[in-house]
Amino acid sequence: MKVNFYATCLGDVLKADSARDTVLLLEKLGCEVLFQERQGCCGQPALNSGYVNSAKPAMKSLIETLEVNDYPIISPAGSCTYAIKGYPTYLADEPQWALRAQGVADRLIDLTSFIVNKLDIVDVGARLPGKAVYHPSCSLTRKLGVVSEPLTLLKHVEGLEMLPFANSETCCGFGGTFSVKMSEISGEMVTEKVKHIMEVSPDYVIGADTSCLINIQGRLNREKRPVKVLHIAQVLMSQ
Repeated sequence: MKVNFYATCLGDVLKADSARDTVLLLEKLGCEVLFQERQGCCGQPALNSGYVNSAKPAMKSLIETLEVNDYPIISPAGSCTYAIKGYPTYLADEPQWALRAQGVADRLIDLTSFIVNKLDIVDVGARLPGKAVYHPSCSLTRKLGVVSEPLTLLKHVEGLEMLPFANSETCCGFGGTFSVKMSEISGEMVTEKVKHIMEVSPDYVIGADTSCLINIQGRLNREKRPVKVLHIAQVLMSQ
């Protein structure tokens, strides 16, 4: 099966290892991965801040880039996926663009949803000994409704014990530009998140949204906690 890969800004610049492992994982599962080199930012920071008109050039550029074929578009980040799926609404006053945006949005799918629901695979043959917690990001869990798919895949990773922890579905405090505009509140939120994580003493924190993982990793580092933070693609490529 041919698929398009949407790398996302953070995946491209700050977490290239997770982007790489997403591609390697898809190839391992039998996909031919296409990368449209003109792809850019989805415009989420501007959209989160209410600058919809300022975001429209980036949105239209991405639509033009991703509509070149009819193959599924795989994204390793729930927040970017949700932002792009909102394009038809943001472009509602431009019907032709809204229609083109809908065509892209309909083909866009989260990595874990694609593996479980489209490829019908729950065991990718990964192995990672240790104990871990899973952080269900707000965009992926609440906005996109992707709840069981990541956990199903993690359950089948050989040697990995998944631990429940208190208030696991609470926001980590990143929230895109929220962490900049409301930095004190954001800091308290991630501190509380890390407190609950450390109550169960995991070896790993796993998630499917790079932005959340960077935020949690930063707090863990400041507290000098010996916990490794991994994107789920990295886990699923572990041997």
